[in-house]
Amino acid sequence: MQIRRIFQYSLVLALTFFAGGLAAQADAAESPSQPLTRESMEEVIRQYILTHPEVLMESLRAFQERQQAQERERTAAALVARSSELLQDPATPVGGNPQGDVTVVEFFDYRCGYCQRMAATLTQLIAEDRNVRLVYKELPILGPESVLAARAALAARSQGKYLPFHDALLAASSPLTLEEILKVAETIPLDTAKLQADMQAPEIQAALQRNRALAQQLGIRGTPAFIIGAELVPGALELPRLKELVTKARAR
Repeated sequence: MQIRRIFQYSLVLALTFFAGGLAAQADAAESPSQPLTRESMEEVIRQYILTHPEVLMESLRAFQERQQAQERERTAAALVARSSELLQDPATPVGGNPQGDVTVVEFFDYRCGYCQRMAATLTQLIAEDRNVRLVYKELPILGPESVLAARAALAARSQGKYLPFHDALLAASSPLTLEEILKVAETIPLDTAKLQADMQAPEIQAALQRNRALAQQLGIRGTPAFIIGAELVPGALELPRLKELVTKARAR
């Protein structure tokens, strides 16, 4: 669909360039010109694009830049409109300094390799900057095991052990089946019978649904994704880049 829109945009641009020229040629002709048909117009455009492909590339670049600008504007508006859900949802776990002056929101999946590698980086960030508040948005998008792990992690909150369990799940090397999740829970330690019962709570399912809806509204299509201040930054980040974004948000 997007390719088709790009082609249509290019045709409109080309028509803008040449409609005036075609009309002038028709007026200048010594004999009455034949009616200009759609087919003849498209052929003129096609021949010009073949002769001047740089025009097509310029139109594509302009289209992409316009699309990106519109996407940034939509994201910025969504961040403002959804700030309460992002920053203050009571069902969302918080780490670092709960009263920190800068909040880092992470959307993540326990089965995401990049999320697993980000765990140590985020731990280092909050160890070095004691004024960072870290918000954990569970976004299980990589299959049933991801959903199972997210439900278990949120269920651990009722035992006051979300953060150590969260770190342990990200560090797990085996597939996150229920059996493996319970083994990890025993190392925390967690009451596994209570954990399994709490995993079925409707509040947990509602929290995950809100996270998915929020991610969709913000245009988040993968994990990890970070919101720091007024910026949405997709993908894994190195510690220096994280610190740079925190400093920028703090300056605002």
